[in-house]
Amino acid sequence: MTADQTCPFPTKDADRNAIWEMLVPRDITAFVLADWALVENDFAANGFYAIDAHTSANPDDWTLAFPDLLAYRETWLTQARAGQSTDYAEPLFDAIFAATKLEHIEINGDRALARKHFNGSIKKADGSEDRLLWKTHYYCQKGADKKWRITGFIGYLPNKDV
Repeated sequence: MTADQTCPFPTKDADRNAIWEMLVPRDITAFVLADWALVENDFAANGFYAIDAHTSANPDDWTLAFPDLLAYRETWLTQARAGQSTDYAEPLFDAIFAATKLEHIEINGDRALARKHFNGSIKKADGSEDRLLWKTHYYCQKGADKKWRITGFIGYLPNKDV
């Protein structure tokens, strides 16, 4: 895994650095390896849920695709395993990392909103590509143990950053 892993936040900003580390390099590494154990503790198991926006700007089209962490975990693993079985023409970690931007994290007390944008593609060995073009807004909370965890998200929001 060779992509530049420079965090865009000042080194003294421990909270934003922790959230960035959780949502970018650790998440991508776990996904590429299809290793849920690497990110399992990054989620708040109790009360977690997530919305799939289906790349629609109309909230009426959005669905409660992940009513709990188990539902999300199963989908995440299915997608990660599909990536492992695909023959890519470039390193998967590097391509996902290059397509990922997390430059805005709003923190208010022990809550945070992190806006992660995907805009890129991954070249496949057969000459085709997987296009990554969406946004995910993560809701995070800092626990009594001072660790940030994902409590939910709205994913697959439309991304017009082209």
